[in-house]
Amino acid sequence: MKRALGRDFGWLWAAYAVSAMGTWLAFNAFPMIAVLELHAGPSEVAALAAVGPAVGALLAVPLGPWVEFRRKRPVMITADLVRCAAMLSVPAAYALGALGLGQLLLVSMIVAAADISFTAASGALLKSLLPREDLLVANGRFESTTWTATMLGPALGGASIALLGPVAMITADAASYLLSALGLRAIRAREPNPDPAKTVADGRGPRLTAGDLVVGWRHLLSHRALRPLFLNTALVNGLIMAGAPLLAVLMLGPLHLAPWQFTLAFAVPCTGGLIGSRLAPPLVARYGRRRVLLTSGTLRVCWPLGLAFVGPGAGGMVLVMVVEFGLITCIGVYNPVLATTRLELTPTDRVARTLSAWSVGTKATTAVLTALWGVLASFTSARIALAAAGVALLATPLLLATGRQAEASVTGETPVPEGRRERS
Repeated sequence: MKRALGRDFGWLWAAYAVSAMGTWLAFNAFPMIAVLELHAGPSEVAALAAVGPAVGALLAVPLGPWVEFRRKRPVMITADLVRCAAMLSVPAAYALGALGLGQLLLVSMIVAAADISFTAASGALLKSLLPREDLLVANGRFESTTWTATMLGPALGGASIALLGPVAMITADAASYLLSALGLRAIRAREPNPDPAKTVADGRGPRLTAGDLVVGWRHLLSHRALRPLFLNTALVNGLIMAGAPLLAVLMLGPLHLAPWQFTLAFAVPCTGGLIGSRLAPPLVARYGRRRVLLTSGTLRVCWPLGLAFVGPGAGGMVLVMVVEFGLITCIGVYNPVLATTRLELTPTDRVARTLSAWSVGTKATTAVLTALWGVLASFTSARIALAAAGVALLATPLLLATGRQAEASVTGETPVPEGRRERS
């Protein structure tokens, strides 16, 4: 974890860090503006939270091929500037007295589409900047940064919103995208040329075909190792996120926890993400990537069922903290190993399209499962729906076991019984 990865990676990491912190500082700003300034009702706030990102994911579908055949750093800078401009339109409209819910919805769509394009391009850029043996360390640093921002951002953002208002946090988020673009601009490494067969003679841009739109999906769904990993991630993320609003309803409603208690119960366990992301490289070095992926991926789904038994008072807070800490620690180990595996199993000329398809697929699955679990909770209760999500999660490691064997066959490695694996 102490290994230096070079100046260019340092700028990429800094750009990611400032952008992530800005996003989490403004995490609750949109719903607060909708409720406090626009007097939106529950259905309108729910639509803002779900419809915007879902439509943004659909808009991003054709952007994957477009990103693939362009230099990745300019794409990322453009995505940052687009997000900055979209976010700045909110305080501008507010100052003019013209802000409406429709604009918030449009901004959330634009930002969601730009997020997916940025993520797809960043994976391809990372693969071109670093040798294969450094990818896990790099992904571990990104993961630790994510959990640091997740832990600090909402708390600092909540305090800042109380002092300055939610519109100020939107402005701070816009500034973070501008700083990210400046950091990316400082990267000096020359990127490899995109596929020349896809570049038109007059230099106006890539010449895309209908087949380019489905290459990323075809690679994900036909690859024997990536397919189960993708399906597992989509289901696990979707089921975990489907339970998040239900847990909020339970804790803030029948259990009568104060908002600060609710925030604290989720902020403190984020330290597990820091621990897990630092453990990932040494664990892989000692036990092997496939074993760590299977073990951490299995352990991460054993925790959420406990949320169905949360009670009132301090005991309920402690239970949530323990469950979330265990869940997030396992995720902190699993995510960088998964990200590294995904990059290594994807040819360089398909990385952007594959990552774009991955993001679109997982976001769409999360939206569908969140809606279904909301319906389930309305017919039963939030506690029963949380229990159902926890039970469903327990079946997902079957996909990881399938992917583990498939990866061994794809990479040409002979599976070794874990009890006989040589320890390094």
